[in-house]
Amino acid sequence: MRLYHGSNVEVRNPSLRYGRNKTDFGKGFYTTTQKEQAEKWTEIKLDRAKTGKKIVSVYEVDDALLANSELRIREFHGVDAAWLDFVVGCRKGQVHDYDLVFGPVANDNVFVTVNLYESGVLDAQSAIARLKAYKTYNQLSFHTEKVIRALRFVESYEV
Repeated sequence: MRLYHGSNVEVRNPSLRYGRNKTDFGKGFYTTTQKEQAEKWTEIKLDRAKTGKKIVSVYEVDDALLANSELRIREFHGVDAAWLDFVVGCRKGQVHDYDLVFGPVANDNVFVTVNLYESGVLDAQSAIARLKAYKTYNQLSFHTEKVIRALRFVESYEV
């Protein structure tokens, strides 16, 4: 499987040390299978850092990784109540013990709805109905050293 990571620098050796807390799936190294999503992330990362370039780092990982029964894997196959509660929990600082988490990205459009749900303005059913109207991208986040070593750097390119 080919994975992409958008940043303001090339990332040849992914590390968990630089991940931010209180993100969609918690502190980890985030990738996507969608090149366009990674390219959008380069803009966000560059804007936050105020230095560097818009760089997408490309990795390969064995397809069997997501089927490895020895790993703790959480998969979300769309926007639903379980995904919504997991994202809200992680954004509040809840820590989980998964090696990998795969599912939709709470991008800018989705983020507003998640915030409305989190603050109690929307109930879960209303939030999910709104979220299903948006195009979602995917993310595969790596949360342990054991799995981050599975990433093999292929190349990087400037956007």
